[in-house]
Amino acid sequence: MLNTFSPAYQWPARHEPLPAAPTAFRYAEPPGIGWVRLKFRLLAAVSTEWAFREAWRMFCTPRRLPRKKWEEATLATARAFRVPFETGSLAAYEWNPQGRRTVLLVHGWEHRAAFWGVFADGLVRAGYRVVAFDGPAHGDSPGRLTTLPQFAQATQAVADYLGEVWAVVGHSFGAATTAGLPVQFNQASSGELPRLVLMSAPGDTLAVAQRFADLLQLPAAVVQRMARHIREQTGRAAESFSLTQAAAKVRAARVLLLHDCQDESVPFAEAQAIARSWPGLVFRPTTGLGHNKIMRDQGVIRQVAEFLQA
Repeated sequence: MLNTFSPAYQWPARHEPLPAAPTAFRYAEPPGIGWVRLKFRLLAAVSTEWAFREAWRMFCTPRRLPRKKWEEATLATARAFRVPFETGSLAAYEWNPQGRRTVLLVHGWEHRAAFWGVFADGLVRAGYRVVAFDGPAHGDSPGRLTTLPQFAQATQAVADYLGEVWAVVGHSFGAATTAGLPVQFNQASSGELPRLVLMSAPGDTLAVAQRFADLLQLPAAVVQRMARHIREQTGRAAESFSLTQAAAKVRAARVLLLHDCQDESVPFAEAQAIARSWPGLVFRPTTGLGHNKIMRDQGVIRQVAEFLQA
């Protein structure tokens, strides 16, 4: 297996450069952000603890976006079922139950199982049984707030419910939860996951928190309080969940990383850092797909299907 971004890897004579130069990363500021920043300045001036509590609530609360018509069409072709979980059963969906191998799809922040529609269809056409679920506080699963560890625990619950899983495809936050904890697969047999695909994955949990803090212009004391809260709740430092530290913990026979040079949500540099840190990982940059279109691109789906068969 080749890590094609590792400095130790010798490029072949037919080496092709990155599909495009990575764009400078900058979050688009949402409407009304000025008022939110003012609120946090006032809260922090009164109490770091108050500011932390409100920031943590916001950090852990995904929006439930209205369901689109194409999502309804996607779910209409699936068998819906529920998976028991500590906060209430998780909504889950299965396509092509007679498929030769099971592929589990793990969605990102503020997404849901239906967002995998085009991707699931492509894998079904390739002959796979495909399963996706709505994470805690997402889609039709219960809850209002969720965290990376809780989302990973939900993924673990689905993995245990399914039993034998051939491959996992995780997008963004879903990739971070799957590999960052990490989730354990096929525990009744080999304990190893044959194929793992990470898409648009954040590489550094501290960097994610810092981008959130920069967007809200949170004082350093509030950011430090958030880091302490994570350690108190999980017994682990926040950075220990980073994918740049995951290689030694993840039991996967082969790993593929896909990330777009113009990703507007997760800097391309984080994908480069993951690739450098993960021996044997196959890194395939894309261009022009951004953070979400990569899930619907037929070229990407074909690459993933071929990787799953290799």
